[in-house]
Amino acid sequence: MSAAHRFKRVVCVAVAAWACAAQAQRPVPPGVSQPDMARLAYDLQPRQIAPRTWVMEGAVDDFSRANGCNIINTAFIATGAGVVVVNTGPSRLYGEQQRQAIERTTLEPVVQVFNLNLHPDYFFGNQAWADRPTQALAGSVAGMQAEGAAYADNLYRLCGDWMKGTESTPARDAIDPTSLPKTLQLGSHTLELRRLQGHTADDLVLLDHTTGVLFAGGLVFAERVPTTPHADFAPWLASLDALDGWLASGAVKQVVPSHGPVHTGAAGIQQTRDWLRWLTRHMQDSAERGLDLGEVLRAPVPERFARWAAQPAELHRSLTQWYPHHELRALAAPPRQP
Repeated sequence: MSAAHRFKRVVCVAVAAWACAAQAQRPVPPGVSQPDMARLAYDLQPRQIAPRTWVMEGAVDDFSRANGCNIINTAFIATGAGVVVVNTGPSRLYGEQQRQAIERTTLEPVVQVFNLNLHPDYFFGNQAWADRPTQALAGSVAGMQAEGAAYADNLYRLCGDWMKGTESTPARDAIDPTSLPKTLQLGSHTLELRRLQGHTADDLVLLDHTTGVLFAGGLVFAERVPTTPHADFAPWLASLDALDGWLASGAVKQVVPSHGPVHTGAAGIQQTRDWLRWLTRHMQDSAERGLDLGEVLRAPVPERFARWAAQPAELHRSLTQWYPHHELRALAAPPRQP
């Protein structure tokens, strides 16, 4: 089965899980937008987290019409030599309202837009930035081009009118991974770009050495179950170790995950690592015990994960996609000697 067909099958399963999962009501932290469905207004609230640095926080939840399918943190930095935008949200409407929010906050023009990976809520707002440079890693651009139509089909089903007029608009400028890491000096800000891997095959991370703010993209999830449709678990864990190194060096003062609260310290890195290790061990052990997928889906999660956002829907998506690989591996393994 080709990668494209496998992805489409996973997307269909994901849609079913989204439709069936009951979403618990969660308190809305200060600064998180509270979308108005009647007006299709995202209510984006730029929150300053460091000098000349703002984040617009999405719901710590799963995609739904109630939250406008806005579950991502986007950000912008007014460098003194123009604004750098990080991620553009799940729709054309989001991108337009993001642009308006930035223009209300700073008089500096936007000079660069970065999409940190290939997932739709990282780049579907690019339509609103057609007159500005939009950049992503070359592998992410290729993924956007290959998967964009499938993303659009499913987000239209999930998000309804929030997606009006949205077309998949991949980043126009591909960053050569061999050029990274590299440092950009924009105004008073020194920005370092690095390519890591694991959440997807090409995860762009951005560290502002001037403020110590790390834009970790999908490599770090905080208080939310990680998504895994393009995951490679071993490189992901290695990337978390690399981010830990930045923290240990003192270069990082705050972490902006794409999903979950902005935080200081290593809490998000530790949570993500804990989940990935538990999930892989859980699937391996269950396969070796001969459990079928239905049995694994019904098994409870450890208490420390039970209250995380997008639970159990995100776990069920991961198990549906990845558990068959562990079953095949267990079946192919030689029998244990008595």
